[in-house]
Amino acid sequence: MGTSHSSKAQPLRLLARVNNLFTTTHPAKLLLFGYLSYILIGWALLSMPVLQQQPTSALDALFIATSAVSTTGLVTVDPASSFTFGGELVILFLIQLGGLGYMTIGSFMVLTIQHRLGHARRRTTKAAFNLPDDIDPKAFIRSVFLFTFAVELIGAAVLYAVFANNGVANPLWPAVFHSISAFCTAGFSLFPNSLEDFAAVPSLNITISVLSILGAMGFLIVVDSWRTLQGRKRYLGFTTKVIVRITLLMLAIGTLLFFVAEPSMATLPPSERLMTSFFQTMSAATTVGFNTHSIGGLAPALLMVMFFLMMVGASPAGTGGGLKTTSLAVLVGLVRSTLKGRDQVRFFKRRVPLTKLQNATAALAYYMALLASAMFLLLLTENAAFEVLMFETISAMGTVGLSMGITGDLSDLGKLIIVVLMTAGRVGILTFGIALATADESRDEEADNELVL
Repeated sequence: MGTSHSSKAQPLRLLARVNNLFTTTHPAKLLLFGYLSYILIGWALLSMPVLQQQPTSALDALFIATSAVSTTGLVTVDPASSFTFGGELVILFLIQLGGLGYMTIGSFMVLTIQHRLGHARRRTTKAAFNLPDDIDPKAFIRSVFLFTFAVELIGAAVLYAVFANNGVANPLWPAVFHSISAFCTAGFSLFPNSLEDFAAVPSLNITISVLSILGAMGFLIVVDSWRTLQGRKRYLGFTTKVIVRITLLMLAIGTLLFFVAEPSMATLPPSERLMTSFFQTMSAATTVGFNTHSIGGLAPALLMVMFFLMMVGASPAGTGGGLKTTSLAVLVGLVRSTLKGRDQVRFFKRRVPLTKLQNATAALAYYMALLASAMFLLLLTENAAFEVLMFETISAMGTVGLSMGITGDLSDLGKLIIVVLMTAGRVGILTFGIALATADESRDEEADNELVL
């Protein structure tokens, strides 16, 4: 009897320990561990010979798995020629997992089974998306799933027609793959030169751009807009207004600079030149990482523009990376207030809370420290020009995926450095730092809600 009772109690004790670990571990660490688990599973699957069309090393399989989960798009081997259809399916699944996010997937499964979220999961979900207090995490997660699959389905249907009209063989799979890759701002492509063959096809440029912008601007905007349309709010929230204005401003200025100052686009017809300028600006700003123009031929001045766009990146609660548009807004407000001698930091006539200011400045400081450390190591290990390595590093940290062509030639150590940077970029630069530095004893609800901007 004693043995039977003990054997029954063991699973309960194990479950209690797991639950205790989940409730006491800092949300930043939970997010990091969650994404690492996805990466390890993807690595194991992509390392299976049955999924490989050509022999792929364990390191390259790890690199591709990390790039997919982090929705970066940097590749050391060509996915289409290196993996079978099954391998491509695994990559697409990892992209979808990474785009939706670790907490979104887990919480949706819990909601499906239990129809409720526990305190710890609600706490971590709010931290992952930086949800305002008036948005219920349960309703938010359901809205994210509905919106994601609706947009990806419509995008796949449009891309199917585009690819079919442009002579792509078996257009259904490329349409589905590129629709999910675009919305999740992953930038993975089944074509060896990304989308350069479609530079003059307006329908593809528009479709990919719309998918990428919707993914990058964030699910918070979707929920906020829907609540406003339903009459539950009279006006769009302040965060939504900031994200929209900053995103549109970056797209407009970047497009103008490319159109006017990029020599390699000067010979294109004006309409195609404008479309290409916008697409490359959009690709960097949303961190989607597709290209319709060769990145390796860009002028140094325009590389600086790309650096800035990739560093800022997308918006909070979206599928893209970078420091986020809201962090840029806070930092701009800080500079303006300092120059005008004001005691309070304001942006769009609204006072910026001290916690947001601390997060934005800490994120920038940690970003620059990580960038400097990675560049130091890469300059020691890689035989490439400074600007090429800088582009690769910023692209990895912002989960952008654009490259000047060095990714496949990186040394083993260089690849591992980029793997770390892509992981940090997906978790969030500041959240990654918190996960490495924070103990598991904090249960401060207010602090949890201020993890990311």
